[in-house]
Parts: sequence; C-alpha cells; structure tokens
Amino acid sequence: MTHPVLPERARVVIIGGGIIGCSVAYHLAHMGWKDVVLLERDRLTSGTTWHAAGLIVTFGSTSETSTEMRKYSRDLYARLEAETGLSTGFSPVGFIEVAADRDRLEEYRRVAAFNRHCGVDVHEISPSQVRELFPLAKTDDLLAGFYVKEDGKGNPVDITMALAKGARMQGATILEGVTVTGVRKKRGVVTGVSTVYGDIEAEYVVNCAGMWARQLGAQAGVNVPLQAAEHYYLITDRIPELSKSFPVLEDPGSYGYFREEVGGLMVGLFEPICAPWKVEGIPGDFSFGEITPDWDRMGPYVEKAMSRIPCSLEVGVKKFFCGPESFTPDLAPCVGEAPELKNYFVAAGLNSIGIITGGGLGRVIAHWIESGRPDVDVTGMNIDRLHPYQSNPEYRRTRTVESLGMVYQCHYPTRSMTTARGAKRSAVHDRLAAQGAYFRDVSGWEGADWYAGEGQEPKVESLSWGKQSWFPNWAAEHRATREGVILMDMSFMAKFLVQGRDAGRLLNHISANQVDGPAGLITYTQWLNEGGKLEADLTVTKLDDERFWVVASDTAHRHVETWMRRRIGDAHAFVTDVTSGYAQINVQGPRSRELMQSITTSDLSNEAFPFRAAREIDIGFARVLCVRITYLGELGYELYIPSEQAPHVYDRIVEAGKRVGLVHAGLKALASLRMEKGYRDYGHDIDNTDSVLEAGLGFALDLDKPGGFLGKEAVLAKKAAGPLTRRLAQVLVKDPEPLLFHAEIVKRNGKALGYIRAASYGFTLGGAVGLAMIDAGEPIDQKYLDAGSWEVDIAGKSYPAVASLRPLYDAASEKVRA
Repeated sequence: MTHPVLPERARVVIIGGGIIGCSVAYHLAHMGWKDVVLLERDRLTSGTTWHAAGLIVTFGSTSETSTEMRKYSRDLYARLEAETGLSTGFSPVGFIEVAADRDRLEEYRRVAAFNRHCGVDVHEISPSQVRELFPLAKTDDLLAGFYVKEDGKGNPVDITMALAKGARMQGATILEGVTVTGVRKKRGVVTGVSTVYGDIEAEYVVNCAGMWARQLGAQAGVNVPLQAAEHYYLITDRIPELSKSFPVLEDPGSYGYFREEVGGLMVGLFEPICAPWKVEGIPGDFSFGEITPDWDRMGPYVEKAMSRIPCSLEVGVKKFFCGPESFTPDLAPCVGEAPELKNYFVAAGLNSIGIITGGGLGRVIAHWIESGRPDVDVTGMNIDRLHPYQSNPEYRRTRTVESLGMVYQCHYPTRSMTTARGAKRSAVHDRLAAQGAYFRDVSGWEGADWYAGEGQEPKVESLSWGKQSWFPNWAAEHRATREGVILMDMSFMAKFLVQGRDAGRLLNHISANQVDGPAGLITYTQWLNEGGKLEADLTVTKLDDERFWVVASDTAHRHVETWMRRRIGDAHAFVTDVTSGYAQINVQGPRSRELMQSITTSDLSNEAFPFRAAREIDIGFARVLCVRITYLGELGYELYIPSEQAPHVYDRIVEAGKRVGLVHAGLKALASLRMEKGYRDYGHDIDNTDSVLEAGLGFALDLDKPGGFLGKEAVLAKKAAGPLTRRLAQVLVKDPEPLLFHAEIVKRNGKALGYIRAASYGFTLGGAVGLAMIDAGEPIDQKYLDAGSWEVDIAGKSYPAVASLRPLYDAASEKVRA
C-alpha cells in the first residue's frame, strides 16, 4: 500500500472526516480558500457520522443561531446533488413532534412561536391529524402535534460524501488513512500538524475529531470537555403498513423518535439516565464500531418508546444498535477558537444534532476563520465558556449520565443540572446553606438561587412553566432590596488583577470607555472588536497607576481573560486570574450605607464615598476592597474579600444586619432587580452580533479619549449612518399573571419585530419584564415605541405590553446615587 503524499504546507488543516469536518472543508473551499487539507485517520464517516439517524429537523430550538444553522443545513442538503451529482438521500417527508402532557404542550407552543418567527413553517395539529399523517401511532393520549412539512430525513454518509466531493471540486484536498499525532505550535499560536507520514505547516488547524476531539485537543493543551455515551436505536422487521412517505415522528415524553427504515421502523432513544462510554479514552482504531447493547438497562425505555407505535411490539427486531455519541457538560456544542491556542479552532460535541446542524456549523466556522470573527451569536456555544476541570474523568463520567437524557427532558427554564455538583463553592457556602439557600449550578459554582423561609425546605417541589412554590420567597427578597438591605453572594464572578506600567494603556485601548482616569474609580465599559460589535460587558476599577481590577460575568470568564492576554503584545502588563482568591459579597438596598457604616471606620457618606468610588476599607480584622456600584438598581456596595477572611466579614455583616432587617437574597432576585432597571447581561440579552449603539450602551463610550479604542472607527461609522433601526428595548407585560423567560415574540401593531432575549418578573413594575432587540426597518426612538401598540406572544397567546428605551424603574438613577 502506497503512503499518501502530504503537502508541505496548507492554509488550513482540518482534522476529522465526519460531517462537520467535510462541511468546514466545503465552505472554506467555496469561500475561495483552495489551500485546505482535511485529514481523516481511517475513512470518511467512520467515527459517529455513519450510524447517525439522519433526522433533518428544523423545529425544536429557542436559539436563533441553532435554528438558522438547521434551516441552512436542510436547504444545503436539498441542493447538494445538483452541485455534486451525489445524492444526499434527503427526503422531505415531514416531521411531527407530539405532546402528551400540559408542560410539553406549553414548551412546544413557545418553541413553535419562536421557530415561526425564524422562518420555520410549523403548524400545531390535533391528535387526529397526527393519526392521519402517521396512522400507526397511538394518539388517544396526545394533546397536540407540531408539524413541519418541509423537514424529513437524509442519509448521513451520503450527505458527508457529497460535501467532500463539493470541497474537492473547489480545490480542497481530502486524505484518508492519515492519523494526526500532534499539533505544532510556537508562542501560543498554531503552526501545523504532525502525522504518521510527516508534518504539514499550517496557519489554522480545525479540530473536527468528534468523540476523539477531547483527546486530540489535550495533545495541544486545548480543553474540549466532551464525553462519548451509549446511544441506541432499534430497527424492527418489515411492517407492511409502514410507508416510506410517513413523516418522522418524535415523542420525547416516551424517550423515542420514529421513522421508516428499509421497510421496518427505526426507534431511536434518548433515555433519561444514560451510560458514558470509554471515559478513559476512545481507542484510536475504533472505526465503524458498535457497542454491545445493554438489554437489561434499556428494556424499559425501549418498551415505553415502542408503545407509541403499538404494532412495533408485534413484530421482530432486526437490529438493536448501540454506538457512541459525544455529549458536552451543558448540551451546547464546543465551537470556536481555543482560548489556549491562537488559530486552533474546534467544532465538536454536537450532542446528537450534528447532521441537522452540520451544514450550517461548517459555514459558521469557515466564515469565522476567513473574517476573523463570527457573524452569528456564538456566546452560548463558544468553547471558551468551558473550564479545564470539566475534562476530568470523574466530572465527565458523572455529568454525562444526565447530559444525553436532557435532549428529551421538558426544557423548564428554571431547571438546573443535578449531576457533578459541588465542584466550586464560595468561601461562605456553608453559611448560606445554613440560611436556607437553594443552590443551582452557576458555571460550576454553587449559586444561591433563593432562600427558604422559616420551616421551609430549600427544595423545588416540581418544575413548571408557571409560578412555583418559591415564588413568594423570591418576591420577598426582591422587595427587601428595593425597601431595606440585602446580602448577596456573587463570588462566582470572574475577577482579574491587571498589573504593570502599561496596564492602563492596554485596558484603555480595549475598553470603549475611559478606564485610565483617576485612581479609586470603577468604570462600566464594553470591549468591542474591530467591527464595533460587543465582545465583553464589564467593569474596570483603577486601584493605582499600575494596578487594575477587572470583573466580568461567570460565563465570560475565559473569553475576557483571552481577550486581554492576546492584546498585550510587548506591553509591560500582566493578567492574573484572582477569581478563587476573593469572595464577592454584595450589600445592597436603601439601608446598605447604614449597615456598612456600622462595621467600618471608613467614612461612607455620599460626599466622602460617592457613586463609583472604590477603595480599601476595614471590616473587623479584614481589609476589603469596597466598590460603590450596583447591578440591582439601588444604593449598594460590592465587597471583594480575601477568601480566607470572607467568613469573618460575612459574620460581621450578618450580626450588624440584625439591627436593620438584613435579608439574604439569591440569584432569582438578582435577575428580577437588574431586569427592572434594564441592566444588560452579555451572552443573555446582548451578544457578539450587536453594536454597542444598538445595545443602548452609547453612554458608556468615550469617543474623545486620546488614542481612541479598539472598534472606534466602526462605532463612528455606525453613528454617521443615521438613526438606528435596530435597538434593544425593555418590554413589560401589563397582565401580572404570565411569565417571560426567553424567545417570546414581540409585536408592534400586530407585526413581529423581535423576541425576548432574557427576562424575569418585575415585582416592583407589576409584571413580567424582558429585553428584546427590536428590528423595525425604520428609525427607532421613544416616540416610535409610544406610537405603537405592543404585544408579546407567550405560548401562542398575545398579551398587551409596554416598550421603552429608558429603564422603567428609576430612569434617572437617583436611587443609585443617593
């Protein structure tokens, strides 16, 4: 056998010849990047692509990015044959999702409204209509179905081969039987790959190695915390009444999906408790491989699923298949440039939607590489959201048991992952637990969500889409912040100490606001890319000329750190992650000054310690960085305390708090209080597709500071282009009963102009409140908002609403500055 001849260099080397790798190659080649080499260790599709079920389904996501990738993929697979001459096997037989309980009906109605807004032609149909379309299904217990006529099924191997041929036709090179043994790098930048047949120099490397992506990444020091799990489907003997034209049917409540396969019925499964596979590492020679099925474990799930199609229980089983599929800790993909290594991209961990999103994801990655930044919101799937501890064997073994099952769980908005918990705890965790805290997973931290009252257990009785048993607790914490004083632990926030004689110059260059002014001052600022779009939303505190304190949200932790480090260059500046070294305790509310003044000798009067002041104060035996700032819309202080002294400081606050009615408040209150004030949260209601002006953050720009800032030219161009036609607005539902969560459609005069990106319940405002990006196609100002009649679609029902550009609570921020 002759060895393949490798090129000495390539602009891009893609590792992995499944559907994702071939899609990236196809799209790069179509963008004119001919110098692309794809290396596959065995044969194309031999990992997990070959045994995928091939569901081509656009319905089901409340992520605009995921929905658009699904639509793009479906359309691409429909046209690939005309381009390449190879069939993809795409057959638009239709797709039905069925709901047999009220909560799933609520979820699918919410999803359907959002998907329609995104251009998916989904229709709610009756159980009898489900039966007309899929006559073999049991429908007497169903409440409704959700039908997309244009969806269907495809052949994953054929799709991949068509993408590969399309890439070759445009000049890309695809080599099979070439194992990558390592990635070459120099000074934090990728320089190429090593293979069993020699090295290839490269500007970019893309890890599309599927379930091997973690192991491949580890060779280069890149964290890709995904884990393979057993994934099952069954194919019955031939069922004469089963037509090829029957739609794909999905019933998450029964753990199953169903479609015709060579005359029999394919029954695919997502069981609620799954089995991780090969935690120690996937064998390098595992190709077109199967896993011995565990009938004992899977029997009850198989029976439950097959009962949806009763006749399937009467025929024989042709094949019970088990193969590996990789899953991530939060069921979102691992996508983007690795924070550890510049120009090393990852596209893996698709959590069983690799086929339907593969075409779109390939386009996203190719565009990202070509232009230097993504053109879709990637905050929810960017690989830099994940942390190295999540690659630990015990973490992967523990979390994956839950991950696969989450695919078919009812996606309650308040659900928190329950496995692999306790990984990170704040220094005052035990004290919060003693106060009745109910904890949820916050980027691996145990975050106090709300507090149980006297004689109440801090537990969730049952999840729902409505007001749950802890709703009054949340309301009390919210009101205590508005009327009295609260303590809130936010130790999970990402904290960095930036030092050096050039630290101020570095931070002022990447910050759109002036952050290098007087010492002892905190500044709210955004970090922008060259296109004037948002990369971070955070605070910078100048401690002195050579020391700065940068605080960002938990989800932005590694993104912010990487953004700083990659822009240091030769500057005398050093970034230290001090997140673990400091607890963050917030004391907030109208009586916060009264409480704080009673435990420090520092003068906290408004004259001596005004809004935005930051300095070290004494509390008991501790030295504490005290910053007068708020994310809740009231007078308040954020305290940064060395972790070893945090319990001591906490005890002093609580003891003194008895005299002023101190209340412990959790993250539910954080959400409702900040949402009433219209405060932004990057990755939730603002993202990398938004300009700083559209996000309503122009007040935090300093366009006159010497030296400018990264992205300034794009901001000036945006201002010069005229009035904004796309703006973030606060939306309040007038009816106090319905709840907003995410993705509810916002309408003006009956026309959909956007959707709720993030929301909470405004106890002070008297209803659910959220932030929505309004895309009007005409200039938007408050007059435009006031002149329209606003409504929000919540699960298919419209509710009157109010829209505002200014905060609906304390618009002048008088309370904050009191």
